[in-house]
Amino acid sequence: MFNQGVPPVNYMNGVRYPGVPSRGTAGYTGNVPPQVSSGSQITQGGAVMPMPQFEQSYVENILRLNLGKTGTFYMTYENNSQWNAKVFTGVIEAAGRDHIIISERSTGRRILLLMVNLDYVVFDEPLQYQYPGVIGNPPTGR
Repeated sequence: MFNQGVPPVNYMNGVRYPGVPSRGTAGYTGNVPPQVSSGSQITQGGAVMPMPQFEQSYVENILRLNLGKTGTFYMTYENNSQWNAKVFTGVIEAAGRDHIIISERSTGRRILLLMVNLDYVVFDEPLQYQYPGVIGNPPTGR
């Protein structure tokens, strides 16, 4: 029989702690540190300071920052008997993880380019670009 007027007693590390649930009991939180993601800081009071989230610098993100700009896209197609390399010029309409959609001003055609074939892109105007952790565009050397 349990005495309902007496708090439970448990032994942890050989020490008797009245009123502390055992480790296997639901709700046990004694001496458990907070979850901390890598790089986060903890205040003296034990609060976790969240790290700012930055979008990583990938080609797709750079292209998205420059929608509406005209670029020349240099593509390579392996094992193609008709053409191994091809150049496309057009206005960037969309960019995804694996593709770019451009439109040719002269013909109005929309072209879907695959990132796997992209070698590089040339622009004739300044680009919008944000490197992770840097606010705004980095200064130019001009």
